[in-house]
Amino acid sequence: MVLAAKNSHRSLPHRHWRTFLAVLGPGLVVMLADTDVGSIITAAQSGAQWGYRLLLLQFILMPILFIVQELTVRLGIFTGKGHGELIRERFGSGWAYLSVSGLTIATTGALLTEFSGMAGVSELYGLPRAVGIATAAAALLLIVWTGSYRRVERIALILGLFELVFFAIAIVSHPDIHEMGRDILQIPVADSHYMMLVAANIGAVIMPWMVFYQQSAVADKGLRPEQYREARWDTAFGAVITQAVMAAVLVAVAATIALRNPNAPLNTVQQLSEAIVPFLGSAWGYLVFSVGIVGAGMVAAIVASLAGAWGWGEVTGFRHSLEYHPREAPWFYGTYTFIVLAGALAVALVPNLVALDIAVEVMNALLLPLVLGFLVALAIYALPPEHRLRGWYLWLVVAVSILTAGLGVYGGISSIPGL
Repeated sequence: MVLAAKNSHRSLPHRHWRTFLAVLGPGLVVMLADTDVGSIITAAQSGAQWGYRLLLLQFILMPILFIVQELTVRLGIFTGKGHGELIRERFGSGWAYLSVSGLTIATTGALLTEFSGMAGVSELYGLPRAVGIATAAAALLLIVWTGSYRRVERIALILGLFELVFFAIAIVSHPDIHEMGRDILQIPVADSHYMMLVAANIGAVIMPWMVFYQQSAVADKGLRPEQYREARWDTAFGAVITQAVMAAVLVAVAATIALRNPNAPLNTVQQLSEAIVPFLGSAWGYLVFSVGIVGAGMVAAIVASLAGAWGWGEVTGFRHSLEYHPREAPWFYGTYTFIVLAGALAVALVPNLVALDIAVEVMNALLLPLVLGFLVALAIYALPPEHRLRGWYLWLVVAVSILTAGLGVYGGISSIPGL
């Protein structure tokens, strides 16, 4: 009897690990998508202009990212419903359509950034940017149209793990540890240019489509209340990884471009690659850098476009699950296809990709108050009583949401030329 109890006790951690690995996915995927092409460019600009002075912020943002996205885990697990569906049930169809309309703008805008990244990779190798855009769009359609939720999730995880090459880039850039230790605590809060980049980094942490995606993914995957703890760890693990990737990009640029050419324009993938690849060695530099950009752009494109399709399905009531065959859910797959093709065509037809990226940042920033407001309201009113926000944690979540939305709006508006 005692021996059996001991064996049961020893096997408990193994059961927890098996449960965690089964649950792993929605949180890690959405966090890897958070480090998209636009976020990488923001981290690079931070390192080029301010060295290591914005490095500490990347680690401070880890718990902020977790606090916000953990709410989507609660809502998805304890209600079994997506974000748009809950808004419709609790606040009415009008608010639901307003929310999903904003989501559509955000997802289409996100795809502009990701497709511009794919276009930039094509141009690195002397190919027309249309090649990169068409290849990315075809891959996105093939992945979703031919797979179940779990298969799409696995592919997204594999693509997202390509971002880990930025850790290797940071290492081979040979950062000065002493300089890093000296600069990391220097925070020039009185400098408006520094504070604008602070706001841009904070604003880039929470994307509107991340909220819709993770809650819908948790529901579509069928996670149960007894898996809540592991789902929270999935989100926490992802928050650490994504901000560590941001920190790696910042370190690599601070150790190279900031020392030699701090005024280099870093508004596109091509500009960033031209500035950093010489320090990596041209033989492998382009390949390694391209792998990281492709991973970041593709996983973000999958997450953003699926979030849009899920959102419309939840608000209108049409079938909206990857478990359905396309013939069984034509509106869901049709909406997904429309979002992907709209983003691809916009990037193919509009030459000024920098202006598009700025417009996307502003749109996302202006949508944050609406998205986070609904998220917090649902966490207060839509959850079972024992899982609702209350007490000091409620006020912490409210404060973090106000800070994130406020600085995101400030960063987005500040990025508009002439303002």
